[in-house]
Amino acid sequence: MAQAVEEWYKQMPIITRSYLTAAIVTTIGCSLDIISPYNLYLNPKLVVKHYQFWRLITNFLYFRKMDLDFLFHMFFLARYCKLLEENSFRGRTADFFYMLLFGATVLTGIVLIGGMIPYVSESFARIIFLSNSLTFMMVYVWSKQNPFIHMSFLGLFTFTAAYLPWVLLGFSVLVGASAWVDLLGMIAGHAYYFLEDVYPRMTGRRPLKTPAFIKSLFAEEPVVMARPANVRFAPPPVDQVPPN
Repeated sequence: MAQAVEEWYKQMPIITRSYLTAAIVTTIGCSLDIISPYNLYLNPKLVVKHYQFWRLITNFLYFRKMDLDFLFHMFFLARYCKLLEENSFRGRTADFFYMLLFGATVLTGIVLIGGMIPYVSESFARIIFLSNSLTFMMVYVWSKQNPFIHMSFLGLFTFTAAYLPWVLLGFSVLVGASAWVDLLGMIAGHAYYFLEDVYPRMTGRRPLKTPAFIKSLFAEEPVVMARPANVRFAPPPVDQVPPN
């Protein structure tokens, strides 16, 4: 069993494995009081006035308590982050990293701007960790890129992947979780999907082209079609052999 888990972990692509490891280590560290969540959460004043820039990253690593909700999000992180990196972004690790960077930036911007808007500022002020929202963004992008895959929710009903974000949003509302977290992930995911997939088809321009300095951080792996071994080709017909 342990060997199977080890093999599964080693076979994960680099971004998925790194993010999953950081999330699990951070959450376990907080649960054991090795790390304090108060040093991780998103606080604009501490970021700007006290230069605690790490909060812009660490708030995406902590998934609250080690409970069923944590396992639920770890499953979706491992599954849909892996599916995106291995399929849609196969051989494009830099582009996948840029997608996550874009999503994290959009989510942070929404929370900061929302905190300055009257009547809704209190709701945004409660959002101090965006890890769940970033995970939901990945689910949304995957569903948009694979809309016709048939899925089942807890064996109760079936639907296509295009409706997966809405099914999960409804489930969050039923169990009493905040819908804001999932909605933010959907907004960030739709922003990426529109700018990366829809807008280029409309205009021929790609506004989210990965910067060269990010591409230089990753060694791109070209997708190569392997030629089957031990394949022998039949000789051409006699009448097609050129004369000496």
